[in-house]
Parts: sequence; structure tokens; C-alpha cells
Amino acid sequence: MSSFRIERVTGLPAGDAWRRLTDWPAHGERVPLTSTRLLTAGPPGVGTRFVARTAIGRLGVDDVMEVVRWEPPEPGRPGVCGLEKRGRVVLGRAVIEVHGTADGGSRVVWCEELRVRGVPRLVDPVLAFSGRRLFGRVMDGLLGI
Repeated sequence: MSSFRIERVTGLPAGDAWRRLTDWPAHGERVPLTSTRLLTAGPPGVGTRFVARTAIGRLGVDDVMEVVRWEPPEPGRPGVCGLEKRGRVVLGRAVIEVHGTADGGSRVVWCEELRVRGVPRLVDPVLAFSGRRLFGRVMDGLLGI
């Protein structure tokens, strides 16, 4: 399984950073050739499901995810969102943490474990490098960095 960690600091208050990072359709707007759509209705939280489809024409891969932990940030406590990848091809988990900082901004940590069915583990370092680059750009865009 490929693992990576990304950390960013922003002047956004923790609540604002949380809202931007958990706007699932906005993620698809930041990833090339990808669209994200919600599979469940209602307010975001545990049980929210969505799919990020990356495709060129009819050839594509669906990354189906479900929120399994939802703890928005509060004064003195970081926000934590846990995701499980539940697709047929893309598997793994991600945890997004949003920590408030003393200056009113926030520090964001994104940790992900990723496996692509049918891809040999020998490729894990390439997946980790690509994941850090791609999701780092997604975080930068969502946070306005």
C-alpha cells in the first residue's frame, strides 16, 4: 500500500479550512480529468458517500469514498475527517486533520494510504510521489495558497 502525508499552513480559520477541504465536489474541480459527485443527500457527515471519476472519454476509474469519521474543529480541538475508499479499483483510506493555530489560522495534515487493484506494490513509491504532488496541489487550490 502506498502511503503519503501532506501538511500545509494557512491564514484561514480552522472552520473555513475545514469547510473548503470537505467540499467534495470542489475536489473534482482541482484534479485534471476528474469530476466528483455526491451519492448521498443531506448534510455532510459520517455516511456521506461520493465518487471521484477520472476519465478520458469512456475510459475511466471511479474512486468511491465514504466518510467514516466526522469531527469538525472546535476551539481547543482539531477537526478530523476519515475517509474509506470503497471502489473496485481504488482502495485505501485518508485522514484530514485541521488544527487551529495561535494566530487564528490553521495547520492542515492530509494522510493517505492508497492501493490500486492490479498495480504491483513495486509501483507504490511512484503512487506516493504522485499522490503527494496531486493532493498537495488540490489542498493548495482549496485553501487558496
